Amino acid sequence: MSLNSVLKSTTIADKILLALLILVSLSGIVFVKELLPEAKRVMIEVNGHPVYILPKDKDRTVSVEGPEGVTVIEIKDQRVRVTESPCHNKLCIRQGWIESGAIVCIPNRVVVTISNHEDESNKIVDAITG
Repeated sequence: MSLNSVLKSTTIADKILLALLILVSLSGIVFVKELLPEAKRVMIEVNGHPVYILPKDKDRTVSVEGPEGVTVIEIKDQRVRVTESPCHNKLCIRQGWIESGAIVCIPNRVVVTISNHEDESNKIVDAITG
């Protein structure tokens, strides 16, 4: 089937449906920033334990000690990256700068996450969580 035959066989309803699907898809891209809050904190964990919770808007460099050695994390211009790591494959370094999400160094068991972490003093305990 050629493109010309497909275009000739489409009806007005098909074209309207296609236009609506494209419109809904584009509106999802536009409104996703409005629905999801911007991440403001960087959490650095080693062996599953939080070591640092830092604001994303202050530039700094942090070193953490993992089982393999020292991992260096840089926070700059609202972005985060791993600059040095003792792991062999250096995938965490190759990931580069991130503005949201996580960087994971599995050999050194270091996880850097950007999200809206709450301070311990701001957490509300309810009847379910205790």
